[in-house]
Amino acid sequence: MTAMQSEPHLALIVEDDPDIRALAAVLLEETPLDVVEVESAEAALDCLRNRGGEVAMMFADVRLPGEMDGVQLAKAACKLWPTVRVVLTSGDPGAMSDDLPEGVTFMPKPWRGLDVLVQAEKAIHDPQPPVM
Repeated sequence: MTAMQSEPHLALIVEDDPDIRALAAVLLEETPLDVVEVESAEAALDCLRNRGGEVAMMFADVRLPGEMDGVQLAKAACKLWPTVRVVLTSGDPGAMSDDLPEGVTFMPKPWRGLDVLVQAEKAIHDPQPPVM
């Protein structure tokens, strides 16, 4: 990245269910954000390492394949890329953890499309301030 970085313009969707991932992508493609889809936390971290400064929003499931779940991913993202708006989602009512990093939004499944779009608007117009 250069000193002339562009504003964050990516929505990173992290979801292992292809149908849910596709639905989230269709919704977020209606926003000014460009959409990147991955199916694991490890793939999301690779994307963030390469394009973290471009990511405005990360929309991730709590239950993900691999060694890292969505909560662990959210913690890493909040620490290393503090301006990314992180939204976690899960169909498991017990998945909402008191252990979520400050500033992370939890959205239970099934989520409403409007709620996803509201979070995208916040990511575009009201970026997360870094937590000190």
